[in-house]
Amino acid sequence: MGISKISRAALTISVAFVVGLANMSTALAQKRTLAELKVEVQTRADHNTYPLAGLSPDEVREALGRLNTLDPNEWAASWSILGDHYMTKAQGELPSSAAQADRDFIRAWRYYTIGRYPVPDSPGKEKAYEKALEAFLAHGRLLDPPLEIVHIPFEGKEIIGYVQMPKGAKVAPMIVAIGGLDSRKEDMAEMFRSGLASGVGYLALDPPGAGQAPIKASPGAERMLMRAFDYAFQRPDVDQGRVAIYGSSLGGYWVTILAATEYNRARAVVALSPPVHYTFQRERTMAVPTNREYLMDYLEAQLFTYEGATDIETLAQVREKMSLKTRGGILDAPMAPMLVIGGALDTQVPVSDVELLLVSGHTPKEFWINPQGRHTGRDSKEWPDARVFETVTVPWILRMLGVKTD
Repeated sequence: MGISKISRAALTISVAFVVGLANMSTALAQKRTLAELKVEVQTRADHNTYPLAGLSPDEVREALGRLNTLDPNEWAASWSILGDHYMTKAQGELPSSAAQADRDFIRAWRYYTIGRYPVPDSPGKEKAYEKALEAFLAHGRLLDPPLEIVHIPFEGKEIIGYVQMPKGAKVAPMIVAIGGLDSRKEDMAEMFRSGLASGVGYLALDPPGAGQAPIKASPGAERMLMRAFDYAFQRPDVDQGRVAIYGSSLGGYWVTILAATEYNRARAVVALSPPVHYTFQRERTMAVPTNREYLMDYLEAQLFTYEGATDIETLAQVREKMSLKTRGGILDAPMAPMLVIGGALDTQVPVSDVELLLVSGHTPKEFWINPQGRHTGRDSKEWPDARVFETVTVPWILRMLGVKTD
């Protein structure tokens, strides 16, 4: 499968236009009211788009109908009612139909997950997150092979990850998949489980500052992921010559660093909408609260994720230090083969960051840009997340790993 190429000159022109347009629209936007949020949530559910993909539109309507305020605990409680329903249903089905129980454990996980969305920053959302983990692990026990929960020692704490390797294979390629600002290792595991049929295993991880990660996001926090990468190479069932890395959104930032630090070991790296430099500039941080591409609580998610961020001012200071242009030593370093995916209309990570990554250093990179795409290259018509993943990301990874497909 060929990867679309865009000339640098054309991309530069589009960047200038899109960034200016994004700044204008952000300045005019306001945080959604409850009524507006309900409309947006229902619309995304009706169109099966992130982060409502996989949820029943009718059940989404039911949950929204219970909301009277924007209180995070009320939000978590309403979605957890649906999660509790499917969790109880699944537990009752276990003795007679493991397959049906598994489907309902997944439904429970999805509703609990939207209940903690975007981050568990209140008691109610913390409880929803705990229940999401419980439901997902119940699902994992029913998989074949079962989900392996790994505990990797790290600075007196531990990195928790999920592993599945192809059944019956003594040694197999592996994809190390890293979540983003609001996606988690559970999402990564569900995405890359399909690779088992092609003989490829995975290690799914939370990024720094998210999920069960032992440290928050900050310059240098990639050491956590480097330790997990070491773990992957210590496993006797991993083909050390065929290990790829995947990261989306904030996960794309971390895998860009790993492309440099692990260029001698990583066979291939995929970065979707990776923040590189422009994303972290002060003016963009100050516009975070009014971004409407992100569903809700974008500022709250950022504050939860970054070390030392207590308000928007400290967040701006912390994020500026994350820039790979000012940190140095990454963008100009040799990198593993990369596929960079983005959307020209992305208001969360501007396409100028993608361009900066592509033209930096001395290592050629491949890229796929959706001219009508937003964050991670998705759009609501031709290129939903699933299509980007199945027709762009997966074929490229398999080709780079030397995996033959029919």
